[in-house]
Amino acid sequence: MILKNWHCPLTCLPDVQWTQKLVVDLGGSSLGGESGTAKKRRGKCRKQRGLPAPVGVLLFAFCFLLTPLKAQIVGDMEDETRLYAESKQVNQFFRRFNGEEDEKGNRYYPGDRQFRSEKLRRQYLRMLFDESNTDIGSSLKTDFVKDILNQPENTILNFHGGNWFAELHTTFTMNGKNQPVILFMELEKHRLGTRWVIQKVHADMFQPYFAKDTVKVGKFLHPMSHELDFMNLRKAFLHRDSINQYTLKKFVPDHLSLFLYEVKRGNLKFKTVDHLKFHFFQIDGWYFGISEFNRPGYNTGWLISNLVRVNNPADKDMLRKFLYYETQ
Repeated sequence: MILKNWHCPLTCLPDVQWTQKLVVDLGGSSLGGESGTAKKRRGKCRKQRGLPAPVGVLLFAFCFLLTPLKAQIVGDMEDETRLYAESKQVNQFFRRFNGEEDEKGNRYYPGDRQFRSEKLRRQYLRMLFDESNTDIGSSLKTDFVKDILNQPENTILNFHGGNWFAELHTTFTMNGKNQPVILFMELEKHRLGTRWVIQKVHADMFQPYFAKDTVKVGKFLHPMSHELDFMNLRKAFLHRDSINQYTLKKFVPDHLSLFLYEVKRGNLKFKTVDHLKFHFFQIDGWYFGISEFNRPGYNTGWLISNLVRVNNPADKDMLRKFLYYETQ
């Protein structure tokens, strides 16, 4: 291996510069000539620093490996910073929203100086939004954060406080065919603790069962049917496709009952969970939803993906119905 005009970058050898042509054998033996001046310099350096004989090979190998090693260290630091920035679990989202942990995930407790401090909450709240969602305007974010910090005691997320639920998108098989089913889950008190339970279900495959023809007129029971002991029900049940016309106008289909019926009959079988999100109504005047994002960069993990100002109970009720697919 021939090294020409190579300058050693190590601080241990500030006075050594081989400007002559140096041939180094990988086994340690010299294959070429070397001037007396160069030998003296090299010998002096070895004596002062205690370097082994094959110094040229070792120094070259060290310098060759130095650059990728530095890049690896920087890369590891970036990965570690990204890991700290990510809200990896829903419980961690709760703690960061409330200002109950540091950037490395270490918990703060009542009595700690940083516990739920305004500075810490402000710092985290800026990080907890999905930055790719342009539907959440900067002014809306600012108003939300301002309301949170102006009411510190009333804006703490409570895991057992109710007014939040999970929306679970799943796949079931019905008669051998994949069918999407949405399960709405909420926490329920159970003995000395709590448990997740199915609150509501929505499945597009059930919609035809509840379709009501509002165009046709004539399918009804006469107001004097009671005088006939409702014997005219016989005609109503002859046509099963129009049976829904004999129900209340405000009747809301109950997909959960039909879901349980089909599961118990063995027709509907669970296959997998596809997607999960959570909805929160715990902050007065606001609704927000969170979803998990797995992507490059620091804006990852569980983040606020939806934010809506809720001005009154009527708006809140309408939004709930929309989330439950009850407005269709």
